[in-house]
Amino acid sequence: MSTASPSTTLPQELALITSVLELMKQEQQLLVSADTAGLAELTPRKAQVVVDITALAQQRYQRLAAAGFAADDSGMQTWVDSHAEALPGWQALLDVTREAKELNRINGMLINKQLSHTQSLINAMRTPTSGGEAAVYGPRGQATPTGPSKRYVVG
Repeated sequence: MSTASPSTTLPQELALITSVLELMKQEQQLLVSADTAGLAELTPRKAQVVVDITALAQQRYQRLAAAGFAADDSGMQTWVDSHAEALPGWQALLDVTREAKELNRINGMLINKQLSHTQSLINAMRTPTSGGEAAVYGPRGQATPTGPSKRYVVG
């Protein structure tokens, strides 16, 4: 009984990582245009593709372990070193994965920039414009009273 080759999943993995890369490019455009509705629609699609990629990678790792190699990317590289026919597929997967990681890093920076900008706006709404005025919004996003309190103190 022969076991499947660790390289069997490479074409599917490459197709999926390429799909994620395209989704991340769309995500970047949505981030730049601050299209939250588009992001809300795209994010679950991207997450599902990542789940599918992970499942395929786990299959590859199981096949590597069954072949006596480390069940990780270094084990795959060692296996590929002795199976030259798998090198183009493995190299293509690594190349597209590197590109996706870089795009993910850039998108993360865009997200952080948007979060920082949003936090600055929130802080500006909470901060009084002069020393004697109360903040416009409280910590829960509710308007805070600016006049004297209407509570009576019973003593």
